[in-house]
Amino acid sequence: MTDRGTYTLLVRLDGPATVEFGAAGERALDAGWYAYTGSAFGPGGLSRVARHRELARGERDARHWHVDYLLGHPGAAVEDVVTTREADVECAVARALVEALAPVGGLGASDCDCPTHLAFAPERAPLERAVRAAHG
Repeated sequence: MTDRGTYTLLVRLDGPATVEFGAAGERALDAGWYAYTGSAFGPGGLSRVARHRELARGERDARHWHVDYLLGHPGAAVEDVVTTREADVECAVARALVEALAPVGGLGASDCDCPTHLAFAPERAPLERAVRAAHG
């Protein structure tokens, strides 16, 4: 059985950057911490997280999701991942993070009515607390 669920990547961005997010357009991003929430219920399940890590390390090039554009930036690194296994809580987590942190509008939410699935905090501790609380 495939390990499936909802995940949130904790991504460190070393310096300010302008990132082109494909059709979603360009965003000026501050240095700090980003939380990207996604779901992995299709083929491969949570192995999608390993693919995101590979892209962040420069081992992959293909961009399939908005977060891949951030992860493809040389100053970005996946520092941690929080998961909720076997539960589709993607939008609930994303909405909780938008309320607790600074939203980066219109990213990762093209297939739902959430304002975004990417949120920002200047420091890791508040971002990580919000992510862990949202995953409950």
